[in-house]
Amino acid sequence: MDNIVIIDCGSQFTQLIARRTREMKIHSVVLPWDVTAERVRAQAPSGLIISGGPDSVNDPGAIALQKEIFESDVPILGICYGMQLLAAALGGRVASGDGHEYGTTPVKLLGESALFSGVEREFEALMSHGDHVESVPSGFRVAAHTKRGVTAAMESGDKRRFGLQFHPEVNHTQYGENILRNFLFNICKCKGDWDLGDWIERAVSDIKEQVGSSHVICGLSGGVDSSVAAALVNRAIGKQLECVFVDHGLLRLNEGQEVLSSYAGLGLSVHSVDASELFLGALEGVTDPEQKRKVIGKLFIDAFDEASVKIEKLSKTSAAWLLQGTIYPDVIESGGKKKGAAVIKSHHNVGGLPEHMNMKLLEPLRDLFKDEVREIGRLLGVPSAIVDRHPFPGPGLAVRCLGHITKERLDTLRAADAIFRDELIAAGLYESIWQSFCVLLPVRTVGVMGDGRTYSEVIALRAVDSADAMTASWTRLPLDLLDLVSKRICNEVRGVNRVVMDITSKPPATIEWE
Repeated sequence: MDNIVIIDCGSQFTQLIARRTREMKIHSVVLPWDVTAERVRAQAPSGLIISGGPDSVNDPGAIALQKEIFESDVPILGICYGMQLLAAALGGRVASGDGHEYGTTPVKLLGESALFSGVEREFEALMSHGDHVESVPSGFRVAAHTKRGVTAAMESGDKRRFGLQFHPEVNHTQYGENILRNFLFNICKCKGDWDLGDWIERAVSDIKEQVGSSHVICGLSGGVDSSVAAALVNRAIGKQLECVFVDHGLLRLNEGQEVLSSYAGLGLSVHSVDASELFLGALEGVTDPEQKRKVIGKLFIDAFDEASVKIEKLSKTSAAWLLQGTIYPDVIESGGKKKGAAVIKSHHNVGGLPEHMNMKLLEPLRDLFKDEVREIGRLLGVPSAIVDRHPFPGPGLAVRCLGHITKERLDTLRAADAIFRDELIAAGLYESIWQSFCVLLPVRTVGVMGDGRTYSEVIALRAVDSADAMTASWTRLPLDLLDLVSKRICNEVRGVNRVVMDITSKPPATIEWE
């Protein structure tokens, strides 16, 4: 099996590179920037890709790779910061300051290159850099430059080392997929014969080895990620897995009962815990979204710890692992553990975890995107009622009920959200939308109902289309449908007199409001 090693230098786009290789049915593995050359060789790679990153190669303490990695006998592609590392390591010069370019930039090819086969001589590419390669290493040539004359691509004379100042992995770069395909197939000679079935087999083997004879507690939320994680681990260790469904009082209308019904046919051992009073009490007066997530994260762990003690007493075995459905967008937005990575928002199963826990974390989906998780779920036989559900955040309605949280406000949000969902289903649109939900805003507006003045709350509708939750565009819903939803919410949900629509894409916004 072909294997592409991607060395992560801290870019927010690193996992998109891995995603692109998987889409071409080529296995890839992401390794940290401080990986040893020996470990890279142990992966038997067909090629190496060095990601972008936030550092400057000229700064003291900047991310740096072992020199032996650049001397590898397989093809290497450096992207953005990766190109600058490659240039500096092999004797080129990287300049800081004057050459910075951000956003899409015209790029012009110079001469012929296997890397750019089938690519137009001029195209638009996404740039995001402050430094640039001022002079390429000996034996290299400049293969492309920007309109400003900045080196946009370089390649070695032996056609084994390549650098791109732009990001071919993002959709904003024209011919980006072509360029990566050329590197993977024409230069690295990959065959493209890997699939997610292979990933499942390897994950099952890894889980068995990692867990051994210990027991695992899984925190089930009813969402796609935790459900697929449970199905995967259940295949690996069977009766060593015990699942806990914590009703934190932040679920949608009737969701608790629906979730438990869905799990009945999966063969999972599920323990249900009603902790709604505990969670709502702890969240009283908390309005900061980061604090909400951290409070919920800690309480989840406390609930799992308590449940694990009870399960241990029943099964007379110890639970050493906590299984969570963490996926890669969660890790990215929480800053992960990468040097220089920015925290966009803490996810309760990443950034919201306490420093000290009684169990070790098991996160087998951590390097996957949502669509890959869905496909793995289908391969594992997870029912479509779960696999095709819209994403639902671990903190639940706490991050959709903006401002202070009370049972009354949550009930208002639940009622509005149910109307929105029901009308999308009735219109035949629910399954074609990536994610849809309502948000209760922390503001009141003046209205008129029955010839009387009202001063009530506002509901925002949110619907987006996405492939992996890394980027998203707002969904253009029919106006008649929006009109119907607005009328129903204002007429049927007490305390709401205004409905608005969120028409912001990601970026600049995130999908959730908090």
